[in-house]
Amino acid sequence: MTIPYEVRPIGYVESPLVDRKGAPKQGFEGAPDAWLVFDPGVAEGIRDLATGADVFVLTWLHRARRDVVTVHPRDDPRNPETGVFATRSQDRPNPIGLHRVRIAAVDGSRVLVRDLEAFDGTPVVDVKPVLAGGR
Repeated sequence: MTIPYEVRPIGYVESPLVDRKGAPKQGFEGAPDAWLVFDPGVAEGIRDLATGADVFVLTWLHRARRDVVTVHPRDDPRNPETGVFATRSQDRPNPIGLHRVRIAAVDGSRVLVRDLEAFDGTPVVDVKPVLAGGR
C-alpha cells in the first residue's frame, strides 16, 4: 500500500559546494563549513542549539536520481554493484540525507556547522540532537 507523505523543508543549506565533482563523499572527508538557514516560522526551534554540540541534519537531496536501486559504492566501478540501502549513496528512491555535524556558531536563524557535505541550496528537513550513549 502506498501512502503519500508530505515533507516540508524547514530551511536550506548555504555552502560553497555546488556540484558532485567538488564535493566530498562524506562530511569528515574535508567538507567546508556551511550555514543552515532556517525559515522564520521554525526559527524558535533552534533556540537551544549550542556551539560545540553534535547534531544530525536531515536533508532532501534534491539533485539525486530517484530511480536508482543499485550502485557501485563511492561511484567507483571497481567496487561491486551493491543495493542502495546498504550504501550512503545520494541516489535512491527517497533521497533523504543524514549528516552528523558539529555546531560552530548560532547567529539568529542561522547555524554554522562543520563537516556538512550537502550542496548549496539543499533543503533541510529536520535537525536532531546526537544523544550520548544511545543506540
